[in-house]
Amino acid sequence: MTATHIGRLAGIPGQAPAVGPFSPAVIANGFIFTSGQIPAITGLNHQPDTFEGQVRQTIKNLAGVLEAAGSGLEHVVKVNTYLTSPEQLEEYNRVYVEYFGTAKPARTTVCVSLWGVSLEIECVAVLAPKTGPEIPAKEGSL
Repeated sequence: MTATHIGRLAGIPGQAPAVGPFSPAVIANGFIFTSGQIPAITGLNHQPDTFEGQVRQTIKNLAGVLEAAGSGLEHVVKVNTYLTSPEQLEEYNRVYVEYFGTAKPARTTVCVSLWGVSLEIECVAVLAPKTGPEIPAKEGSL
């Protein structure tokens, strides 16, 4: 059996510090697993006033974590979203599609009770490929 390298990010420059004892992202076997990102700008008490702004800030924070880990939103394969009210879904989808519309990663969205925030987003992404020619998919393959 081959040993698996697991990398853990300790913090993301320019982002609010984690609110608990966890890594913003863990990298293993070519995948990036992010912790839930919230709409914090500099801290839990500094968030955008509108829900739309909070969604945008959360996705900006998610993109920052992915970039620090060597990837980006275009490489996301799975998104888990936690909202605090079903009424948020339409506005969330409107903003979400601006960032993920053509990629359409797999997604789960649920309503839960959160501590001091209106949403949280986590994802799984693949590491960005090294520079080089892209190999086209064969017809009939995934």
